[in-house]
Amino acid sequence: MIPTVLTFTKEPRVTLVGAGPGDPELITLKAIRALRQADIVLYDALVSEAILEMIPDGIPTQSVGKRAGEHSYNQDDINALIVESAYHYGHVVRLKGGDPFVFGRGAEEVEYAEKHGVQATVVPGISSAIAVPASANIPVTARGMSESFWVITGTTKAGDISSDVALAAQSKATVVILMGVNKLGEILALFGKHGKDHVPAAVIHNGTLPGQRNVIGTVATLPALAEAEGIGSPAVIVVGEVVRYASQLEKLNYRAFEWPIDNDVNRSKLNFV
Repeated sequence: MIPTVLTFTKEPRVTLVGAGPGDPELITLKAIRALRQADIVLYDALVSEAILEMIPDGIPTQSVGKRAGEHSYNQDDINALIVESAYHYGHVVRLKGGDPFVFGRGAEEVEYAEKHGVQATVVPGISSAIAVPASANIPVTARGMSESFWVITGTTKAGDISSDVALAAQSKATVVILMGVNKLGEILALFGKHGKDHVPAAVIHNGTLPGQRNVIGTVATLPALAEAEGIGSPAVIVVGEVVRYASQLEKLNYRAFEWPIDNDVNRSKLNFV
């Protein structure tokens, strides 16, 4: 654990760093520079091991990861730990998966730090909301097919399905849902109520990582297909006509974000009805 004695040896500051969707080649140069300048790194559960290996030797690190039902730290604990670490060590890098301001509670951490005299800056990261569909050859927009896209959290703090899902189900836009795979059937049922049972849909597990699995079907068929494949968290759900590009681009042998170490990423299971 981090000592509670405050030494005030360096100017306290924190940098919220977006680590991207997992592939270490998708972290930004600015993020790597921040890691090299860190006095301590506090990292989340969704930060991949390959990215953690970029932290210089000798830099203290601590996991403050939160996963559904497995919160080692609540948000209040994390906020306090950031401030305590800044006053003890100096430069804290708060390393978060994806982008700190896309369902990363980054705004709360910045507000708390600055209220307690700790200067805060943010290094944006590539969000899984865009990168993970792309890793399955799915664009979030396409001319003549989708003019916009929604990015929605699947479940609220209380564990309920976000009310925005029902609104998005009425749109012609691409809908990208994060943190919703455990309620996949309930979420897609909302689309079915609006006559969208035959709209293409996909769920992508461990997107951009070597163990990525893509299951592709329709609003009506995807829940059963995903269950059969044992798909769990972390996963991204995509609903919209753009999902058809997963098949079209695959026929052209196009591969987005191909992993440089292990090329044996599972191929999409195409089950359009």
